[in-house]
Amino acid sequence: MYKRVDVEKAALDYFNDSLVANVWMDKYALKSGEGEYVELSPDDTIKRMAKELSRIENKYKNPISYEVIYDLMKGFNKFVLGGSPLFGIGNDYTLSTLGSCFVVDSPIDSYGGIFKTDQELAQLMKRRGGVGIDLSSIRNRGSRVTNAASSSTGVVPFAGRFSNTTREVAQEGRRGALMLSLDIEHPDSEEFISAKDDLNKITGANISVRISDEFMKHLEADRNLKLWNKLIHQAWKSAEPGVLFWDRIIENSPADCYEGFNTVSTNPCSELPLCPYDSCRLAAINFYAYVKNPFTVDAIFDYDEFIGDVHVAQRMMDNIIDLEEEKIIKIRNKITSDPEPEKIKSVERDLWYQIQNKLMMGRRTGLGQMGLADAGAALGLKYASDEFIKFADTVNDVMSAHSYMESVTLAKERGAFPMWNLYKEINNKYLQRVFSRLAEEHIVEYHQYGRRNIANLTIAPTGSISMLAGVSSGIEPVFALSYTRKRKVSADNPNKKFQDKQGDWWEEYTVVHPKLNYWFNAFAGNEPKDVEPWLDEFPKDILDKAIKRSPYKNSTAHEIDPYTKLRLQSIIQPYIDHSISVTYNLPKETTEEQVAKLYYTAWESGLKGMTVYRDGCREGILSVKKATKFDKHDAPKRPKDLICDIHNIMAKGRPWKVFIGLMDEMPYEVFAVNGTMDRIPIDKGVLRRIQSGRYDLISLTGETVIEDITHNMTQEEEAFTRTISWALRHGAKLSFGVEQLNKAEGDITSFAKAIARTLKKYCKDGEIKGAACPNCGTIMVSEGGCWICKQCGGSKCD
Repeated sequence: MYKRVDVEKAALDYFNDSLVANVWMDKYALKSGEGEYVELSPDDTIKRMAKELSRIENKYKNPISYEVIYDLMKGFNKFVLGGSPLFGIGNDYTLSTLGSCFVVDSPIDSYGGIFKTDQELAQLMKRRGGVGIDLSSIRNRGSRVTNAASSSTGVVPFAGRFSNTTREVAQEGRRGALMLSLDIEHPDSEEFISAKDDLNKITGANISVRISDEFMKHLEADRNLKLWNKLIHQAWKSAEPGVLFWDRIIENSPADCYEGFNTVSTNPCSELPLCPYDSCRLAAINFYAYVKNPFTVDAIFDYDEFIGDVHVAQRMMDNIIDLEEEKIIKIRNKITSDPEPEKIKSVERDLWYQIQNKLMMGRRTGLGQMGLADAGAALGLKYASDEFIKFADTVNDVMSAHSYMESVTLAKERGAFPMWNLYKEINNKYLQRVFSRLAEEHIVEYHQYGRRNIANLTIAPTGSISMLAGVSSGIEPVFALSYTRKRKVSADNPNKKFQDKQGDWWEEYTVVHPKLNYWFNAFAGNEPKDVEPWLDEFPKDILDKAIKRSPYKNSTAHEIDPYTKLRLQSIIQPYIDHSISVTYNLPKETTEEQVAKLYYTAWESGLKGMTVYRDGCREGILSVKKATKFDKHDAPKRPKDLICDIHNIMAKGRPWKVFIGLMDEMPYEVFAVNGTMDRIPIDKGVLRRIQSGRYDLISLTGETVIEDITHNMTQEEEAFTRTISWALRHGAKLSFGVEQLNKAEGDITSFAKAIARTLKKYCKDGEIKGAACPNCGTIMVSEGGCWICKQCGGSKCD
């Protein structure tokens, strides 16, 4: 085991960047069950990956050596695994899936079916998977039902339920990501489209609408146009829902040629349309790594080296499937050995059985890319220019052809995926494009041996793994070329800039995109390697002048015209059998008409989907008029019964049941009881006012569970919750209340923390301000139950 200080030093030596070092340390460095570091250096992580991939490789014919695999992955330079594989491969301390993305079956249209889906998404998220669900199977609002309700509430309330489950799973440092989709022909589609008008609702999910070609061709029809205008307005207003051009997805999907592999929804970032219970493991090839003599007149892209590495990378993606099956077997064995009753754990065990079956029947892979913007700049090509698009077209053509060629070779050596049938897929549009570019001998082998993987390629957001590689994400432009970062220093440091309220000194320094630094070295006549001078050591005016002379000029995310970016994506999309995750950042002044034109052009251009984000759109919805004078507010009258959420919280080692009474789905009152109290319902109940000062907890079936809740509280706790409830009823800002509760000291601290941590779940992301970040001193904000530093990426879960 290693001390954090030693791991931090090794990581800083490796990356030469404190933020990237922290990303590796916090997200991917192997830790024991007690949180102690098992790996000293990022190179240990690479060796762990290479060792496990080599072990699988040696199961088959013509194995590639450990040295070749390690060389492909060393330095996070050429081939970088996605977050879930990086975290999970060779990790015996945490039982997590290697799959980044899952889709579960659309809910059976009954309470039992909906609750089964709810449990499935929670079980997947607790193992680190993001989940997609299509809700088109749920009957519309007002439909006749035979239970006590007499009519259905429709899709949107159940969307809220799945969203809340995701937020619950995402608490305490766990991970939750959810996509909810709905067919635009569903009767509830208009309500679904507007579901995020209130950003306090469905906060734990992205939402998308499935749109057919038939709908787009008949936009002038009354209903179509009404829904289209509503969709555009919401996208303009709140950046959601996104759109999925469904016919485009299905007709270009090799997997949809096979029964049981019919696409129903996508993962949370939409780059992976999947069938029920299928999954995908992600990795990316760094295009920048194949530019020789970057940023010089002699710069070239080494296609020979690139092609060889694409073949090896596709083999590694297939190996990860075998590693994932091992993980699933361990998960299933754990479920079997769990002490829960059989009727409780059967849903979870059956879920993993279905996932294992789909995994091995299709052997789906998710080989992606990153660093396209940096590769283009290194070749002297302005992002999305004609020359850049020609390069992007060529390199993606080569990648798709050789990924599929390797899949044929793997089928010859290891066997095709079990579902493969030439005659079922021979007319697929995507496969026809791929195999039309291969030599005759490869086509003959394909006809004879088939393919190893049902689908191969995607372009996902590469986020933190792009940081490890020091390049741009996916096919996106560089987001920003420079920004300011802060660092704590000693009082005698000559670079100290300011002193905070605690008396600590800080310096401010400029961070420059790594490849812009590389360009500056070449521009300054230095050797083509990362040596001084560094651009971030120069004054801002010199930095700005350097940027204007660089190949990155006018090429950041907020400078690229959306139609130029759309053209680039439309050129690349035909080479990708899954989809591409791209967000179109639009200026604040963008009109609804311009959004409509962009969406329509995306459909005309052959894209599989579209998401836009207009600067400031969400802030506009969340903005609250500031009070300019002291006003009094009357509380709304309390009905006899209030639905309440029931939360199980540990604070300072003590268990609490916290009851949040809801009015208009927002906290109206709060009670809390110390202890386990087994008879209390799991998540919902009713708070019934019996008389002044007395409230009983009633189950949803009408049974009295606790008589007079306040008798189970101390006088201090009762007074505390009465005060909080009074503030909630009179419209006090929830986030401010949470901040104040977190400051409580003395005997009431544990109780206050339990209340604060519960109420925090009802606040909007980023609304609550916390303590200073221990890394850089910036005030942290709350997102998904964790404290996040927007300055340096640090995080802290309380």
